[in-house]
Amino acid sequence: MTRSWWGWGDTEEALTPDESTALAARVAAFLPDHDFTDHAPPSPAGLPVPPSRIEPPGALAQRCSADPVDRLSHARGKAFRDVVRNLSGQVDAVPDLVVRPGSEQDVIDVLDWCSATGTAVIPYGGGSSVVGGVEPRFAGPSVSLDLGRLDQVLEIDRTSRAARIQAGVYGPALEDQLRPHGLTLRHYPQSFTHSTLGGWLATRAGGHFATLATHIDDLTESLRVVTPIGVSESRRLPGSGAGPSPDRMFLGSEGTLGVITEAWMRLQERPAWQAKASVTFTSYADAVEAARAIAQSGLYPANCRLLDAAEAFLNTGVATGGLLLLAFESADHPVDAWLDRAVELTADHGGTVAARRGESGSAWRSAFLRMPYQRDALARRSMVVETFETACTWDAFPAFHAAVTGAANAAIAGICGAGVVTCRFTHVYPDGPAPYYGIYATGRWGSTVAQWDEVKAAVSEAIWANGGTITHHHAVGRDHRPWYDRQRPDPFAAALTAAKDTLDPAGVLNPGVLLR
Repeated sequence: MTRSWWGWGDTEEALTPDESTALAARVAAFLPDHDFTDHAPPSPAGLPVPPSRIEPPGALAQRCSADPVDRLSHARGKAFRDVVRNLSGQVDAVPDLVVRPGSEQDVIDVLDWCSATGTAVIPYGGGSSVVGGVEPRFAGPSVSLDLGRLDQVLEIDRTSRAARIQAGVYGPALEDQLRPHGLTLRHYPQSFTHSTLGGWLATRAGGHFATLATHIDDLTESLRVVTPIGVSESRRLPGSGAGPSPDRMFLGSEGTLGVITEAWMRLQERPAWQAKASVTFTSYADAVEAARAIAQSGLYPANCRLLDAAEAFLNTGVATGGLLLLAFESADHPVDAWLDRAVELTADHGGTVAARRGESGSAWRSAFLRMPYQRDALARRSMVVETFETACTWDAFPAFHAAVTGAANAAIAGICGAGVVTCRFTHVYPDGPAPYYGIYATGRWGSTVAQWDEVKAAVSEAIWANGGTITHHHAVGRDHRPWYDRQRPDPFAAALTAAKDTLDPAGVLNPGVLLR
């Protein structure tokens, strides 16, 4: 497979010309006046990438690449605004070098060198950030520290069901190494194929489970982190009350406090039993109440994804007021009884089973994995296509949802002219859902980044004003920083700043992420 330098994933997996034409035709049914002219990406070799400004010390030189295309490929994440700038051939800041350590000692040596020279270090996993987390959006030289060669499962504790794993391993390679042991991490973010364990930990990624172990935090037993002042390694324990958790400080730190090189992760047996169902509703409000009932029932489904009418129709072709996708799984026992009870709860709120075994759910899962490629195809055709995600409490959701969708629709009408807003629940908790919104709007070629930035700002203000979190699982990066600065308590901001000053006294680790 060939990794795309400008867009999502692998070039071999991108939409074919026929698929792109068919997609544009479907969207044209909603937005008939849009200009769907295709704009192909430029050749990266022809872009004016500036020469590197730094020379590595001899001992690290063999780990470093100054190749312009390599540097360009590490300069941005995979958000809509990243993709469109690449399509437009915009070359802003790029790292001066890409460094690929082959050992933890290499990581230590890189941090020592960069701290001594004032060179910024941006830890890089799979580069799938959608919040500006890997972009050198600052003046001065920088290196992209690509951990992809640290990709091994080093040790397995079968008795405790845990494994010591290097941070640079990609999702599929990790599962391939665990599969012979009958074990799995069972953490499947949408970026699973193109993201790494270290990236999941550094961004507190959300994964497979819609309930219980929803975030990578819940699967983490201990961390090993290289900082400019030394290596921090927490003790392996199932739980501890010994003061504030050291792991919690580094989980979600986005490379600003240290570089995660290894982690002991909690595993499970591979599931042997599964039961699935798709449930339709005529009323979205009833569907939301059914999702809440299941989230508060103690049944803990592995999947409890609620798609609103627009999301369901665009991605599965199902015309309904709401589509709830349910799944239960276990390595120990059949789970049909759990699904039966969940279906009973949906019936109490007007739900009708559309399929057992999840035919509609399978269609949506296939569409879900293809969504980023579809986004890229539409971005090439001047569409504004992007997502934003959040979480709020159940009591606040009706007003919250109305405010956020209202702000999004108003912004689209004023900035883009026409568009559609969709919503799905990615995760549900006893005290609230995690809504994930999609934007599909008409744009003007050459202006779509600015249009999205305006829509994003309007939506972010609505999220903040109505009590939601600025991000549930996409991390803060540089794009969410203005609202994160307002969301976090001031005493915590002071403590985080002090931790940054202590662990990274030269201020070289991912400047501008989480903190000024």
